[in-house]
This record gives sequence, C-alpha cells and structure tokens, in this order.
Amino acid sequence: MSDELPEYYFRVRDNGAFVFLVDTENRQRRIELDQIAVVNIRNGQIKPQGDYELTEQDMTAIREWMDERVQVLAERDIDDIRRAVDHLNQTAHWAQSRATDDQLEAVTDALLLSMHDLRAVLVRKKAERLIRQTKG
Repeated sequence: MSDELPEYYFRVRDNGAFVFLVDTENRQRRIELDQIAVVNIRNGQIKPQGDYELTEQDMTAIREWMDERVQVLAERDIDDIRRAVDHLNQTAHWAQSRATDDQLEAVTDALLLSMHDLRAVLVRKKAERLIRQTKG
C-alpha cells in the first residue's frame, strides 16, 4: 500500500459506483470511508448521499472517474469481443479435430442459431455503415 491514499474511493457496482471520501485524519488514525454519493454511469446521474452537499471538487473528481470508467468499460467490451473471436476459432478447431458425435449433437443447433443471429446483425450494421459513407 502506498504512503498516501486517494481522497476518494469508488466502490464499483453494476451501473456505476458508491463514492466515499477517504478520511485518515481522525484520532485513531484509522481509515474511514464516508459515503458521499451514488453514481449511475448509464444515465450520468450523481446523487448526494444523505444530507451531504457535493462540492465542486467532489463533482470534478466524480466526473473524471465517470469518464475514466466509461473508457475502461469500452476497452473491456472490445477485449471481450476479441476473446470471443478466439473462442470461435478454438471452437472450430475443436469441432473439426476432437469433438465426438454426441458432443457436436449437444451444441450444434445452439451454435448455428447464435452464429446466424450474429452474422445477420454484422451484415446489417456493415450495410448501414457503407450507406452512411456513400451519403456522407
């Protein structure tokens, strides 16, 4: 642990975070976390906790965290998709080289439907991008 703790702590949750002020300036020299807000990344909402009034410094720190968090989540999405491509390649290799008839029977329909759905979405989105490029 570093010598200096950050001023704010963000406890991540599904749609955002609970925001805490980090307090070490107390008699017991213990770390105390005082919740000051709840943040929702999806709708951009920042709600103060209880009677606490958020300062401009609080709001700046929260907005900076939100911007960074959105970027991290976007990077994770792309990484997840790249991993999915790897998994599809590994699945193709497995189906061709190691899968038994029973194993293939167990997964073929689900794989074909999900790949058909994915292909339809990708083709439609590609067509939309091409149309926008020719119009723009």
